[in-house]
Amino acid sequence: MRSKKSILLALTFILFMGFSGWSQGDRYQMYVVHEDHVKEGQQDKHAKSDKALLKAFKDQNIKEMSWITFAADDNRVMYLTPIDNFAELDKNPFEDLKKKVGDESFQNLMDAYKGTYTKHGDYILRLDKELSYMPDGITQTPEGKNYRELNYYHIPPGEGEKAEELAKKVKKMYTEKNSKVHYRLYKSGFGTMGYYFMVAVAAESPEDMEQLRKENMDLLGDEGKALFDEIENTVSKREVVKGYLKPELSLVNN
Repeated sequence: MRSKKSILLALTFILFMGFSGWSQGDRYQMYVVHEDHVKEGQQDKHAKSDKALLKAFKDQNIKEMSWITFAADDNRVMYLTPIDNFAELDKNPFEDLKKKVGDESFQNLMDAYKGTYTKHGDYILRLDKELSYMPDGITQTPEGKNYRELNYYHIPPGEGEKAEELAKKVKKMYTEKNSKVHYRLYKSGFGTMGYYFMVAVAAESPEDMEQLRKENMDLLGDEGKALFDEIENTVSKREVVKGYLKPELSLVNN
């Protein structure tokens, strides 16, 4: 894990451009995502480094930084930090920690990650509250449901409007049928190649997810099958990433 400061220069120009689609308002919540591709056999060392960094933030009572951690079955680890706007990228989130623990101790925290990953990087995701289906209220951390399936729907050039309409149809159908499968829909942002919607579904376990899926397809019936077929024929690719949210590696400041 490293500072989101590393993407500052690449993002600076956006601060001066009037992209109305990036306006958050009440509809969107932006996140900076840092992603590590952890080497096979290095998962424990990487997690130990995460815990040391987390402990340092807590010991120093730093409230300005927060993140949730997701560990995928394919050894990817993602850290999601909420931001209100691009101007927040001017701030080095580790600066306060470095000042409080000193240069040497801070560098030791960073050096602990050496050799644990093959590559890492940063990008932006936008949580679309309007297209998410969370009838009990928007939350990334539903209680007791740390298992996750992240469904990435890659959208071909020119198909963005159709994808938006399909997402609206799915939410409408789920709402009308009172589906028990709740989901959050994120849109890819700066730092990602291409355009995709990522749909995150939470469950207690893989077995619970399969049961929810079966019950949901029975509930949606032919209408649901037809809509999902249309989605599959619209997107260029769909990929599923499975794993667990890691509360013990997350820093949540209320």
